[in-house]
Amino acid sequence: MSNPTISELQSSGKYELIAQLNHSQIKEFVVEQLTTKTKIISFYMYYQILMIVVGMFFFTRSIVLAFKGDSEPLYYSMAALVFCFSILIIIHELLHGIALKLAGAKRVTFGGYLKKFIFYAEADQFVINRKQFAFIALTPLFAVKLITLTGIIFLFNQPVFYFLIFVMSAHSLFCAGDIGLLSVFYQSSENEIFTFDVKAEKTSYFFRKI
Repeated sequence: MSNPTISELQSSGKYELIAQLNHSQIKEFVVEQLTTKTKIISFYMYYQILMIVVGMFFFTRSIVLAFKGDSEPLYYSMAALVFCFSILIIIHELLHGIALKLAGAKRVTFGGYLKKFIFYAEADQFVINRKQFAFIALTPLFAVKLITLTGIIFLFNQPVFYFLIFVMSAHSLFCAGDIGLLSVFYQSSENEIFTFDVKAEKTSYFFRKI
């Protein structure tokens, strides 16, 4: 079954607008969503706490090793820090873009607000349902997790392990926005929710079936 058109969402009377989100306000919207008591938010919070603890432990360990004369793990940890706040951001958004294309979007564009450290991929006026949005939102999380975890398992005794463990831990923080937006779709289990972006307005619209 195909998704409704934008015209059907807005004018058929079968759907109601539940959220209108300007992209410059994504951070505030996500923070609000992360305070809601949904299963997906609760699971993510537990996961995030675990990743913070793991990341802090091994980063601290690399510092301790440096004081003992083995500086290589610290070099890899510092390299990971630079990587996370530069190249990893690009990779994260490209993965969203690939997922959008796989979901059927004809054209994907990217944007961001550097001062707010907000970045996003969008498909102009492409209607997305719950399953599609989950796939698009979670693709970077699972892809980066799979790659880093594989490297961690096979390179456990190598200094590059510290690079991989830091990237895995830090990337989970980058996924907070994805989880926050995804939670909108799971606040109502009975009514289907759809969303679409309007590039010219830099706005996302969320509609719920009545």
